[in-house]
Amino acid sequence: MAAKKITMQDIAQACGLSRNTVSKVFNGRGSVPETTRQMVLEKARQMGYHQMPEPLGRPTVQNRSIAMLTLCMPGRNHYGSNFISNFANRMSREGYTLMIYEIQPEEHRECRLPANFVLENTAGILCIEMFDRRYSEFICQLGVPVIFSDTYARADFSAMAGDFISMENTTSSIAVTNHLIALGARALGFVGDHTHCNSFYERFNGFRTAMARAGLTMDPQICILEPNSAPYGEAAWLVDRLQRMPHLPDAFVCANDYLAVHLMKALKLMKLRIPEDVMVVGFDDSPEASVTEPQLSTVRIPSGEMGFIAAGILLDRIRQPSLPYRCCYVQTTPLWRASTRDRARP
Repeated sequence: MAAKKITMQDIAQACGLSRNTVSKVFNGRGSVPETTRQMVLEKARQMGYHQMPEPLGRPTVQNRSIAMLTLCMPGRNHYGSNFISNFANRMSREGYTLMIYEIQPEEHRECRLPANFVLENTAGILCIEMFDRRYSEFICQLGVPVIFSDTYARADFSAMAGDFISMENTTSSIAVTNHLIALGARALGFVGDHTHCNSFYERFNGFRTAMARAGLTMDPQICILEPNSAPYGEAAWLVDRLQRMPHLPDAFVCANDYLAVHLMKALKLMKLRIPEDVMVVGFDDSPEASVTEPQLSTVRIPSGEMGFIAAGILLDRIRQPSLPYRCCYVQTTPLWRASTRDRARP
């Protein structure tokens, strides 16, 4: 007697789910919680299910998922939060479902995809907070359209087999550094690991460029450039780093708002006034920037608009795979608040 064919209905009953939910998992239509998706796929493997082709006369729905891969899921206050929301909304309007995968350490180390990643159902890939060159190159070799939002430091874009989008970093970093110099700052320090990612690297280069153009010398002794794994979020560690400096700078340019906000906490613990004693500038215009005391001068990233643009670039790539790869920078805007002196009060 021939073995009974396993159907989606069989899997649905075994999982205690509706057939519609199981169908979404295999056809990439609609949104399914990741835990549910994993349960369905595992049950299907246990039951020996092989997905049958769609009946004749119905359009075959394939490759309708967009995979978002990340080594560190962006938090609520990260620029990536609005980016992902607008990216997903635009993709949804085009009939695609965003599937989110946080790469685990062993997957990262061994350069492999998550166990529940279905390559044949994936039309395109978004990489965000993906700052590892080796894993990025692995993704580019999958033969699936891919777009990177930021990437590893010193990336060679001419060799990347994928599209790239980023906030503009260098020009705004030059602009904020020039502004601080115009306010009278002569000793300026940078805070952040410039090798962490390409955006940090470009912000650091903008800072150095502005200093050189002004005839000023960057002094590493009044900078905090430790690896990103250092405890930048701990005030005591920052106080120790500040106290070991031969002298405090007139102003700090920070690689992002997270670093700037924690630096300001450390400066306050040292009874230093901001901006009277030390001026501080961040980058991102995160929600904390406008509620910290004093409010933080920073650089606004149009993160939502970036997500919309990124979706368009990836859609173009899906429709026309032979298009030349694109490297897109979206304009950013310096915002001046109370953490820097104004020109009338040097």
